Amino acid sequence: MNPFSLEGRVALVTGANTGIGQAIAVALGRAGAEVICAGRSTSAETVALIGHARDLELDLSDPLAARDVFNAEAVDILVNNAGIIRRADTVDFTEADWDEVMDINLKAVFFTSQAFARSAFARGGEGKVINIASLLSFQGGIRVPSYTASKHGVAGLTKLMANEWAARGINVNAIAPGYIETNNTEALRDDPDRNRAILERIPAGRWGQASDIGEAAVFLASPAASYIHGAVLNVDGGWLAR
Repeated sequence: MNPFSLEGRVALVTGANTGIGQAIAVALGRAGAEVICAGRSTSAETVALIGHARDLELDLSDPLAARDVFNAEAVDILVNNAGIIRRADTVDFTEADWDEVMDINLKAVFFTSQAFARSAFARGGEGKVINIASLLSFQGGIRVPSYTASKHGVAGLTKLMANEWAARGINVNAIAPGYIETNNTEALRDDPDRNRAILERIPAGRWGQASDIGEAAVFLASPAASYIHGAVLNVDGGWLAR
């Protein structure tokens, strides 16, 4: 048996339409999983890349949007990837920007995971939950107060859920991506000074690829990671080790 195979598994990935979410969905599909690609907008492109996948409209600005998703079918793997960011000086940050980020990045992660676990327990099955954390689960950042708070919260929830669910057959872990080449980081890469400063801090000497996160997700979703619970895996080229 290949301990990294996901054959026969069903995975749901939120925010699967682009960037890191798309890469995770594609990697899980390549490992053999049937992938449900969930997003506020269509994930048709991701579905086409995978083949054995489906598109699901799921707007997590309503943190309870996934409450009934897992009643319809058994899902073995949940990847909570959907997230947003709002930037402003802390003294100017609005309640609306705080609430919108916290609802999607943290509250939806909790209630989507809760719905997944309830379904898994009801059928007596096992499962894997993979949350997408951040370097700002460990650092403070600048001008992103709600994002930093939400990602610290994701790391904490990952450990709490692992404590409660490990003995019941659900692995809960997180991935903390470093600086990854996506649309969200294009402005940083286009700024020569910021790009140089970032690369000088990364021991690996390069920006990460979205596929680096995808392959890490395959590992955590696979039988090879069956004794890993409550971990926050830094996939950052060594950034936090510096």
